[in-house]
Amino acid sequence: MKKKSIVCGVLASSIVIAATFGGCSLVSTNTAADMNQTIATVDISKAAKFNAEFGDYASAVGETNIIKRELVAYFINYGYSVYQQSDKSYEKTFNTLLDQLVDNAVLVQYSTLYLLKEKATNTANEGWYDANALETYKSLEGNVEKYEYLLGGEDSEDVRIAKYNLYYSINSAIDAQEKEILDEDTSSNGTGTRTAPGGVDTQKDNYYPQNEDGSLNYKIYTGYAGYQLQDSGAYEKDKLEGTTNATRIAAYTEFISNLEDSSYNLVDSKKEDLRKVTDLNYIQYEYVNQLQQRIINKYYDVYEKKQEDALKDLNKEESKHYSTIQAYYDNLLASDTENYKKESNFTSAMDSMSDTSFVLYAPKTEDTDNGGRFGYVYNILLPFSDSQSDELKKLQSLYADSDLDGGYKPQYYVERNNLLNSIETTDQRAAWFNGETEYAFNAKEAKVADYFGKEDEKDAWLFFENNVSKPDKYEPLDKYAGLYPYNGTVVEKEDDYILVPNKLKINDMLDEFVAYIDYVMGNTKGTTSYNKTQVNNYGKDLATNLYSDKQINGKDVIDYSNFVYTTGKVGFGENNSEAYNRANLLWKDSAQYKALSAVNELQYAYTTDTGVLSQYLGYSVQAGDTNYIKEFEYAAHLAIAGDADKGIEGGAGSYVVCAGDYGWHLIYVTYTFDVDEAQYGEKPDWANNIGKEGTFENLFYEYYKSQELPNISTETRNRIITDFKGDTTVTKYESAYKNLFELDKKN
Repeated sequence: MKKKSIVCGVLASSIVIAATFGGCSLVSTNTAADMNQTIATVDISKAAKFNAEFGDYASAVGETNIIKRELVAYFINYGYSVYQQSDKSYEKTFNTLLDQLVDNAVLVQYSTLYLLKEKATNTANEGWYDANALETYKSLEGNVEKYEYLLGGEDSEDVRIAKYNLYYSINSAIDAQEKEILDEDTSSNGTGTRTAPGGVDTQKDNYYPQNEDGSLNYKIYTGYAGYQLQDSGAYEKDKLEGTTNATRIAAYTEFISNLEDSSYNLVDSKKEDLRKVTDLNYIQYEYVNQLQQRIINKYYDVYEKKQEDALKDLNKEESKHYSTIQAYYDNLLASDTENYKKESNFTSAMDSMSDTSFVLYAPKTEDTDNGGRFGYVYNILLPFSDSQSDELKKLQSLYADSDLDGGYKPQYYVERNNLLNSIETTDQRAAWFNGETEYAFNAKEAKVADYFGKEDEKDAWLFFENNVSKPDKYEPLDKYAGLYPYNGTVVEKEDDYILVPNKLKINDMLDEFVAYIDYVMGNTKGTTSYNKTQVNNYGKDLATNLYSDKQINGKDVIDYSNFVYTTGKVGFGENNSEAYNRANLLWKDSAQYKALSAVNELQYAYTTDTGVLSQYLGYSVQAGDTNYIKEFEYAAHLAIAGDADKGIEGGAGSYVVCAGDYGWHLIYVTYTFDVDEAQYGEKPDWANNIGKEGTFENLFYEYYKSQELPNISTETRNRIITDFKGDTTVTKYESAYKNLFELDKKN
């Protein structure tokens, strides 16, 4: 679960951004002495409720001073949006920002005391517990030493993360200046776009580059002695192309110049050696900010863990563990069972289903023998070319007959098949090379260990390098294997790429589809297959066999099985029950997930139906009539429900290729519902699966928490602010910052 923060909006290291705004004289000239004035003080030990919660720890609380420089820096970074929301009043803006700084100070003091008390009393945490925590804490000099102690020491993960976040933000600010010096071309390659998977370039929470011993492997690069590129650790890999000591020093000088601007006075060249960036008082102040945010986050983690254990009943005897969550599940199942007996309610619920919104029951339908199941499908649409589409329109005009089912004479479908057989599809990811954002990268140069087709020893181009090749730093892409190279020849030029895509007919596409799924699943060739007999027999005698034996209102009805080109099934191995498939669909170690991620990636590579790329599990398919074209509807129902007479199993992992007026549809079933019963077995296995990310138990638990602990961070923050912020604990000195209200008269 992604941890939520109870920070009130004051972001650690926010001031660093100010260093990129050279020449912005947003405030009147202020002396360093003026900027160091105290504008507010916070001391929560004076609150009425302090003794009840922290009585024995009053001696650990000191007065927090908020100085004018903090308010000015906060304004430089975030003031514009607040100004717009404050009727464009600088007085309201600065008072709002100061309130947020005060709130943050209250939270820091509270979190510090909470952790101190926890450290002194939580004997279960052997590595962190210290019975003499209060005495040790009071003996330390300065906030840095105190905060580092509460976080586990200067070698703790929290402290390393705090340093990394600070160093990273400073390097980024200097990078911004150096890009201008290097005249780096930051324009996009083109205007083309193609939907990309969600989560591209998302960095993992709590990431920091590490040496073999776990220590931080990242430093600031300024170009000066002690801050050379070769000493910067992991930053060296991310350096700007063309950087030199000279360009970096010039960029750093601009960075410092902006901080030293008379409007900011964040550094003092008369009293400080500006070449020693980590020794600057401003940077040390920023480091304290980072530690404070880690203190708040650690408090939240400890608090949330207690709430979660209570929800799981881990404080009770083992036989009763998870009894509360099971009862919650049973109640929701009973509610769904009653509510979704009405099919319209169920189909609405299908449209909103996600890993935070569950559907535990599916109703019976009147059409259980003919597609009477519900599910979700991916759709890889291999379209007619423009010229083929023009030809199809001519055929539609030529063979139109409104008196016939489908609206066309049988010969139309015969002629359409001829066009379908000539479709040649290509990889659709050209925009990821030359479009608005360049996502492509050379797999060999990035030293990707393995990918589809690597044994061919050809240059291969993958996408989303950070997510694919840097798993320690970036989150993997959801439902996207990331191992399928661009299918074609790539020639890299100075400003763009020349792409020559390989052309695939439908059988080529099926072979590619099967081979890639097997590759991602780690299966041997042939585990996933399609019915080649159907392929060989497809379209024979179509003109005379178009209609079924049924009639509606005296009109012959088309037998849409005529348009099924082939069917297939992915082999999931031993665990292949529908309930198991559903419960483990998004568990990344399951065969179901691996197949899903392979097919989804092939969608991104080939489909021209881009609407399906933004769906949770693809298109929802209800039983009976749908809004889809009839060929697609029939094929989707066939893939979801199967057909015993035709030897088609159906269900998750099944796929069907069918013809249509848009081209070939390769339809893959991602998820199906059983009718009139619970969807995940009789009783979920909470104990074994609640910690396996992506399993039903894990996802349902996160959903359960979202319902039972709503807005936990906001509610916790509000309680702290209500109980510990007030006239007795906070003092403001408006006279020290009142001149800032006059900004509108000075600009």
